[in-house]
Amino acid sequence: MNEQVPIWIRPVLRVAAAYNLLWGGLVIIAPLMWFRIFGMEAPRYPEIWQCVGMIVGLYGLGYWIASLNPFRHWPIVLIGLLGKLFGPIGFLIAAWQGNLPWSFGLILVFNDLIWWVPFSIILYHAFRWNSNPLQNAKCPTYQEAVRLTRSQRGETLEKLSFRKLTMVIFLRHAGCTFCRETLSELQIIRDRVVDENVSVAIVHMGHPLDGTKMLSKYGLDTFHHFSDPTCRLYRAFGLERGSWSQLFSWRILKRGLGAGIKGGHGIGKIAGDSFQLPGVYFLNEGQLVLSFPTKHAAEQINYLELIAVAKQNVSRKHGNDRDSYVDEEELAKRVSLLK
Repeated sequence: MNEQVPIWIRPVLRVAAAYNLLWGGLVIIAPLMWFRIFGMEAPRYPEIWQCVGMIVGLYGLGYWIASLNPFRHWPIVLIGLLGKLFGPIGFLIAAWQGNLPWSFGLILVFNDLIWWVPFSIILYHAFRWNSNPLQNAKCPTYQEAVRLTRSQRGETLEKLSFRKLTMVIFLRHAGCTFCRETLSELQIIRDRVVDENVSVAIVHMGHPLDGTKMLSKYGLDTFHHFSDPTCRLYRAFGLERGSWSQLFSWRILKRGLGAGIKGGHGIGKIAGDSFQLPGVYFLNEGQLVLSFPTKHAAEQINYLELIAVAKQNVSRKHGNDRDSYVDEEELAKRVSLLK
């Protein structure tokens, strides 16, 4: 499940390295060149400006090293981005006070401004890669996962599903407002779920004790929960990490603010993989009878409707209702509450 370095990242860092080495070299060789171009008074001690050129050149060496393994050497990119942010701020202050001509800012366009976006995107990808709990880890098969993974009470998903239809709900990280919203919704419909004769298994990324405390807070102590900090169970069921649009789009952020503030669910610290998408699955006698991986982090689900669809699929499986099959498009219409 390793995520590859986007093909453009290494060339961009190498171009940045070459640019810094060239610009720094010119300043060292001809320290007064830029002052003459912009009609500025030459500094009394050009050696100080040459030191600036040396620092810029060393940044170039750092970018070249970072290009060899961008996700490992992300601190170099971070330091570079901070320098490209603070440099223009210092220039604006100096120009506003009349100590530097505004025309001198042209240098900052090529030295700093054009690198803001690519460096920021590189850091995003580096954070995504380094926060992957399954990095270099072996993922179990679905059969291994349901037979070996045990809940806080020592039960496996396979055993639970042989007793009754089991709804497996995969949460996002514990601090996610949508995760808390889900638990709040389950608290409201808990008795109706019990009446449907359905077992509920909650999969989370925290410590087993954290899971117990979390369910207890919402009055869901009777539910089984499975601790999966490395997200192996998530991958075994086919749940993937979300893309930028699935996690951070304006639509999702807007609903997150609504759920967190207006809904009163709040936002906590990240406790798990913040890129992980949630989902709901139904097991019957060890077999998947319904899968509902969410399309994005903010998708709301009608769990009672989902239970009804899962029961239809079980009936169809046993030949009791051959016309009850619900296709994927119809399932999305019936189950998703957020359009």
